[in-house]
This record gives sequence, structure tokens and C-alpha cells, in this order.
Amino acid sequence: MDALVEGLMEELNCETVFTIPLFGGIPVYESVVVTWIIMAAVFLLCILLSRNLSVENPSRRQVVVETAIKGLNDFFTETVGEKGKAYIPYLSAIAIYIGIANLIGLLGFKPPTKDMNVTATLALMSIVLIEVAGIRARGTKGWLKSFAEPMPIILPINILEVFIKPLSLCMRLFGNVLGSFVIMELLKMVVPAVLPAVFSCYFDIFDGLIQAYVFVFLTGLFIKEATE
Repeated sequence: MDALVEGLMEELNCETVFTIPLFGGIPVYESVVVTWIIMAAVFLLCILLSRNLSVENPSRRQVVVETAIKGLNDFFTETVGEKGKAYIPYLSAIAIYIGIANLIGLLGFKPPTKDMNVTATLALMSIVLIEVAGIRARGTKGWLKSFAEPMPIILPINILEVFIKPLSLCMRLFGNVLGSFVIMELLKMVVPAVLPAVFSCYFDIFDGLIQAYVFVFLTGLFIKEATE
């Protein structure tokens, strides 16, 4: 049990990779560096996949990319509705980032989503976007008026919900990623060495992708609710 606690604390600990010598020293944490690596990898992949595109004679690579993009667009269109189409690029980018961040542990990196600062920032970004979507769709007066709907007596509850949504998104993503680590450590302690490898495939791959799906799906539903 002591080993489990030590491993858990190690997973929660976000080490400082280097310090920028400005304003007394700005620490750059491991989660930030891994995020930069993900950004660079996605950027290079976009460059490679978007080379030599053709309308008349599309290559197999182009067909695969266009099919994937169309699939993402169709999925998010159904989720956010017609009025929320402008926010599909954001949802797609967040889905790709969280998906890669949860899987990058397979390459030996610590997933950025194990840092609560990362999940909290993603949640705050999403909630700000949701509220902005509501203002754009209804106008400032309509947005303020919506807090008193369907009846003025639930105004405090609707205001509280603005703060509950980012907390829910943050803790759901962070808790599931951390929970999978705890379960894997417990399995390693009580079962033979072969079985943890099987469960690792589930928690490291399937569960990581599921968490990306749940995060963007809930964000899309909140956007649809705000715009309609």
C-alpha cells in the first residue's frame, strides 16, 4: 500500500523541466513541455497530410484525411446543432489534443491530463466559449435573461451552474485518468504479471479515447443548450 501511495504522489507531482529567467523565474512544468511536443507533432502531421492535395485526382491519403474530417464534422454537427457549427474547429482540436495526451503515456511521457492545471484550463476554456456562444446567439440581454428561465426563483441555481460546469468537466477528466492509474497499480499488486498488461491496453488506449469523447461531447451539448 505504501508503494501505491508513493506511486500516486509521483504521478500527481508535476516536475519543473526548466525555468525561464524572467520576473524572478517562470517555471515550465513537464505537462507544458509535453503539450508543446504534442502541438509540434500535430503541426508537422498537418503539413504532411495537406501536401499535394488535388480535386481531380485525390490520393488515398487525401481520401482518408477527408473522410476523417467529414466524420468529425458530422458528429459535432449532430451534437451542437446548426447554430453551433462555428465551434466545431475548437471541439475537434480539443478532441485531438486530449486523445493524444491520454495516449502519449504509451511512448513513455507523462500524460498532461494527469496535471489538474491542464484539465482545469481546458474546462475553463470550454465554459468561456459556451458562455460566449450564448451571448452571440441571444445577445447580452437575452443571455442575462436566460438565468431567470424558466422561472426567476431558480436564478441562484442557474448562476451556480456556470461554476459547476467547469468543475464537473475538470474533475471528470482528471479523476478518470488518475483513477485508471490507481486501478492498474492495484491489479499489479494482486494478480499475475500477464493480466495487468491486458487491462493496460484498456486503460491506456480505450479509456483514454473515451475520456476525450466524453469531454468534447459534454462541451458540445452545453454549446447547443446555450445557442438554442
